[in-house]
Amino acid sequence: MKKIFLKNKLKFIYTHSENTITSFTIGLNAGAIVEESNELGLVHVVEHMVFKGTKNRSEAEINNQCDKIFGFHNAMTNYPYVVYYGTCLSEDFEKGLEVYSDILLNPTFDEEHFKDEISVICEELKEWSDDTSQYCEDRVLFNGFIHRRIKELIIGSEDIIKSFTVNDVRSFYDKYYIPNNCTISVVSSLCFEDVYKIIDKYFSTWKEKKYENNEIVYEKNTCGTFIEEKSDINSCKIQYIFPIHNLNHREITLLRIFNSFFGEGTSSILYDEIRTKRGLVYDISSKLKNENGIKLYTITLGTSKENINTSIEIINDEIEKVKVLKGYFTEGKIEDIIKSLKLKRILGLEKSISLSFNICIFDIMYGDYNILFNEYDIEDITEDEILKVANKVLNNPTIQIIKSK
Repeated sequence: MKKIFLKNKLKFIYTHSENTITSFTIGLNAGAIVEESNELGLVHVVEHMVFKGTKNRSEAEINNQCDKIFGFHNAMTNYPYVVYYGTCLSEDFEKGLEVYSDILLNPTFDEEHFKDEISVICEELKEWSDDTSQYCEDRVLFNGFIHRRIKELIIGSEDIIKSFTVNDVRSFYDKYYIPNNCTISVVSSLCFEDVYKIIDKYFSTWKEKKYENNEIVYEKNTCGTFIEEKSDINSCKIQYIFPIHNLNHREITLLRIFNSFFGEGTSSILYDEIRTKRGLVYDISSKLKNENGIKLYTITLGTSKENINTSIEIINDEIEKVKVLKGYFTEGKIEDIIKSLKLKRILGLEKSISLSFNICIFDIMYGDYNILFNEYDIEDITEDEILKVANKVLNNPTIQIIKSK
């Protein structure tokens, strides 16, 4: 792997792969967490609008050429980043990158297309809440925080979306779509020199600008249980959230080790006690969301209306039990868990597009993509240290219940 900066401060990370394809990810430190209170959803609008036409191509030409060149391509807005990524044959890499350089460097932000796309995004917003799991997560974040960006949807609200103008889009684009705020990760069978020349050819004209990202706001969650009824569902969804923004890098890794035992997989404590032994849920799992601006530990499950209280009681009991657990995290068990976590991480990076994507976002969020590969290379782990982190995190949750009427 190699990392190099272009003269305009654009960061380029290269990884060699032994195949005939090339995957690339173009990421910007311009996710929803940089938005002001009157801009909620603007990042997502900009992501849509860059595809609506450039100085050199119409929207139809962009779509036709992308379909011709790429086996897969997409764009995504998250709270900590916005990314544009795709996979093509290595022989077509220059063509593909040229198209995306045009999309990102030369958008026209046409007024007519803008109005159409706002309508499309409003339709997307309507579908957003149709997914009950997504809706449950959205509501627990809304009820759990007062000031954090994650309180509001990435996509924004219909009122705010409809209030945006083309000038708002241009202003945001001009501020954040700059080379010194961008990382390009390429995984390719082509040699480093050839890939670098192509990157430099199409992105070196991008003008560097001074900018300052807003400080990320974190806060203590609002502890409590929040219940909502929905008429269009039959099952119920429950989600717990615990903030983890006060954990350091080592503590995050220790929490991952703990979570492998407590809530990840069919052999975990939560799955065994609630699904296997009692049959109260179809699925239950816990997860770390350590992305910048999110940083939460979550427990998520689906159950029936009549099993809500029992499920919550068992989860709460198991949390208290695990805090005083002794004798499970032996040296051998810790080694086995770390080995399993490393294997899962490697499997998750098997596809070149996944590798390219994760290298890019790790670099944007943490300033060091190597964390992706060496996170579990820590030593002298003890059971007391693992349980200390669990006790630090598993307190005063926000609990959201979405149930049928």
